[in-house]
Amino acid sequence: MRYVELRRHTDNDGDQLTPRGVADAEAISGRLHPPYVAFVSTGAARCTQMLEILRSATGQNDVPITEATALRSSVEDRWRAAARTAGKGADVEAMRAVDPDLVDRESWLLGVALRQVVEGLPDGGRALVVGHSPTNEAAVLGLAGEAISSMGKGEGILVIEDGGDYRIEPLA
Repeated sequence: MRYVELRRHTDNDGDQLTPRGVADAEAISGRLHPPYVAFVSTGAARCTQMLEILRSATGQNDVPITEATALRSSVEDRWRAAARTAGKGADVEAMRAVDPDLVDRESWLLGVALRQVVEGLPDGGRALVVGHSPTNEAAVLGLAGEAISSMGKGEGILVIEDGGDYRIEPLA
């Protein structure tokens, strides 16, 4: 089995965490499940900043933070428009009703990117990935075929791969 803790970054102002975002990341660090064989960011500074806080809390500063830019959408404005039209707190299924081509294509692409992270882990390995909403949710949909609730800032899920099958569990 292989495991990915997939989290949304905490509170931000632009591409940096706010003081509240830093404090929230520090609080989350007490609920982690190390050791990790990989720390993965989408490449956004706010995601990398959060991972630096979490990685430091685990004492695993020797494990590099890698970027998986394919976990970040190239059409973020289109996602924002779909979310705005679907309404506050809309999940990917609500956004699919607004823009089915966006959700179907992006879920597939993001799911492939998340699968690459999983497949890069050794058996029993665990990665901590920090990304964005709704693209985290779209990646899970593309990978596991399961629509999950919208992730609030700092929230996450556990992706468990077992013999090529995927299941999703909540994280505290």
